[in-house]
Amino acid sequence: MRRVLLCGSAVAALALLLAGAVRWYYADLLDGPELTTTPAELSLKGEFPPPPGWSEEAVAPVLEFADTLASAAVIVLHDGRVVGEWGATSRRISAHSIRKSLVSALYGIAVDRGLIDISATLADLGVEEIGRPLSGLEQSASLRDLLTARSGIYHASVKDDNGPYPTPGTHRPGEAFVYNNWSFNALGGIFERETDLSLGEAFKGWIADAIGMQDFRIEDVVYTEGSESAFPAYRFWMSARDLARFGQLYLDEGVWNGRQVVPAGWITESVTSYSDTGNGEGYGYMWWIMPDGSYVASGTGGQKLRIYPDKRLVVVNRVDTGDGLTRVLWWNWGDRVRNSDISEIRRRLEDAIPHIVNAGTAGAGG
Repeated sequence: MRRVLLCGSAVAALALLLAGAVRWYYADLLDGPELTTTPAELSLKGEFPPPPGWSEEAVAPVLEFADTLASAAVIVLHDGRVVGEWGATSRRISAHSIRKSLVSALYGIAVDRGLIDISATLADLGVEEIGRPLSGLEQSASLRDLLTARSGIYHASVKDDNGPYPTPGTHRPGEAFVYNNWSFNALGGIFERETDLSLGEAFKGWIADAIGMQDFRIEDVVYTEGSESAFPAYRFWMSARDLARFGQLYLDEGVWNGRQVVPAGWITESVTSYSDTGNGEGYGYMWWIMPDGSYVASGTGGQKLRIYPDKRLVVVNRVDTGDGLTRVLWWNWGDRVRNSDISEIRRRLEDAIPHIVNAGTAGAGG
């Protein structure tokens, strides 16, 4: 018996030692790397020069806080000028659910070009599913219902970890907000069918090239198919600096260098809340609407693009959530960055450079 106990203790000690070694080896993944100023050759400062009166020393308290988070990269733009840029800002990282806000922009352009009508129902579009067929009630959902996460469709979806969901038929389309990846995956598939473009092709041709994204490639939209649904899941891999450009585009109401890339009216509709999701927050067309008037594209682990129209601020936070085996490690032990952390970055920025953040702004226009 004593030998068994000693053996068990040895195994437990070995397991603890192994776990400690894994955590040490993957410390940058699980806890976030040390944040330092982005090298000049990778910086956005050449195109988005810092404002007069700004210095690295002045915003050091912001970096000090950001470095306590699990962030792999942080970028802050004020009125189209860099006021904070730290970490691996050129590295492509899975955007997770930020994909939804990116696809929302594609829908706005497709609507403007007459390629898609968001009042069309799934029945109008001939949408069908595998496994469990959609009911007549479910097929009466419009694309607008899917965009606002009020579809009433609770069909199984590929790579979905947001459930459990209500029983099918619980809600009529438009009746209730339920954050449901089936709707978001279906929107991707329907977009591709109606426009005859892949999401990657459309995003690169319609948005990425138009606003000078430096890292995005068509192949950075990666699909996962499954037997659960006819609509594959899709992920966008995107760098922080490309995401910052996208945020600035939205802050400037869809205009880049004098060109209307995303319709201004669509952006207004998209960041209008159609649901009370709790804690004073709301949901638009695949954007989260915050009580302070900001709006957020948000993804697993702390992928954040938060836009503060009142202060002309764009805040980007990226967390490396790994892929394959490293994704499993991160999922179980990795730190997360929350909306409250982004609020703290803004607060510290206002304390550090109030003469810039609180100054009157005219808009950068890209």
